[in-house]
Amino acid sequence: MSAIIKGETGDWEIVIGMEVHAQIIANSKLFSGAATEFGAAPNSQVSLVDAAMPGMLPVLNKHCVEQAVRTGLGLNAAINLHSVFERKNYFYPDLPQGYQISQFLHPIVGKGIIEIDLPNGTTKEIGITRLHLEQDAGKSIHDQHPSKSFVDLNRSGCALMEIVSEPDLRGPEEAAAYLTKLRMILRYLETCDGNLEEGSMRADVNVSVRKPGGELGTRCEIKNVNSIKAVQMAIEYESVRQVQIIEGGGKIKQETRLWDNAKGETRSMRSKEEAHDYRYFPDPDLLPLVIEQSFVEKIKGTLPELPDQKKHRFMQKYGLGAYDSSVLIMERARAEYYETAANGNDPKMTANWVINELLGGLNKDGKTLAESPVSAKQLGDLVALISDNTISGKIAKDVFAEMMHSGKDPSDIVEEKGLKQVTDTGTIEKIVDEVIAENPDNVAAYRGGKDKLFGFFVGQVMKKSGGKANPDIVNDLLKAKLNQ
Repeated sequence: MSAIIKGETGDWEIVIGMEVHAQIIANSKLFSGAATEFGAAPNSQVSLVDAAMPGMLPVLNKHCVEQAVRTGLGLNAAINLHSVFERKNYFYPDLPQGYQISQFLHPIVGKGIIEIDLPNGTTKEIGITRLHLEQDAGKSIHDQHPSKSFVDLNRSGCALMEIVSEPDLRGPEEAAAYLTKLRMILRYLETCDGNLEEGSMRADVNVSVRKPGGELGTRCEIKNVNSIKAVQMAIEYESVRQVQIIEGGGKIKQETRLWDNAKGETRSMRSKEEAHDYRYFPDPDLLPLVIEQSFVEKIKGTLPELPDQKKHRFMQKYGLGAYDSSVLIMERARAEYYETAANGNDPKMTANWVINELLGGLNKDGKTLAESPVSAKQLGDLVALISDNTISGKIAKDVFAEMMHSGKDPSDIVEEKGLKQVTDTGTIEKIVDEVIAENPDNVAAYRGGKDKLFGFFVGQVMKKSGGKANPDIVNDLLKAKLNQ
């Protein structure tokens, strides 16, 4: 699904690679015991190591290593049993040490692959170059004082996984699909909460343009884009900007740019640094990280069923289409909800109820699945009442609305409100006869060739029965009697 830009000199292809910084779910930082909770008071979660006090030595957090290996396995990537922490030197007010402990030449995770789901129903494989561990910097705050900037070091030293893709993405839609799938995998693995708004997942987007199939163009990096929609908009703007410069006779400068959400544009931040600008060298305070294959195998044994595995299983086991399966596996809790509700019920009908009624209703009420007043078992019970003809699909919607409001079981609502479907043929036949007798003109018109009036008769019978008559029996009896 390549996105092509129509320029004055013909077509241009967008080429995108992404560097995603994912904060590891851990109770303490990568090299210190300080807490990592989001939203704490500024500078209240800073150890002497994080503040770069003299003589402080980093101590590697084993849990963070486990989380990185777990993520690498989830990305179908090679796990490197030998990796090295290096110092990446640069100077920002919110980087107390004057360097960041990261990995460069020898990362903990090597090449991997992600399958992304595209809007047209196809899939595409995107290469992962590497995943490396690094500590986060602090945060500069510029809106607290008219002439001063403040620094909050709570984030300093938090464990990050930087996940670098190959330049395999073509266009905004593919970039959005990649970020969506990556976030889904991280959440399934419980290695990162994927919360873009809180900054626990941030994307740097590398964009270049070229003639289709030609040499790669000069790339610009758009830093710290914090929503999937913003990633799409930034790519759209930046790719058009580059085409216009090239077609106007100019050259693209390799630089780092910022996305301005308010103005809907990227703007220059600084010229793009190369690896040598950071003067990487092995951190003398940390030994090379050596892990055993048995350590990797133990973690592999604890992996959950991942999104793609679950999607394909839903398609095979439940006979669902790719779209329904993709929606249901979007979150682990949603997939588990569906499987509980579908147990012993029609899988397709259950999928429709979960996707259209439940998720639609929760979205309308501004609630998450965890806050749903309707449990998975209750929804399954409602589907069972439709399947065994206790209630019609139409009545079921009214019952569901009451369930969303009160949290009551569907069978109790049906009993209390007398909503059981009428399946007695004699009772329905009596209503059909009354409707036919009350509408002689319409009967004559129907028999004269106005077939569309059949819907009118069905509606009248359903109205007289309070919506409780079995629609199949109504249709059969009406056809028999009107065609006499």
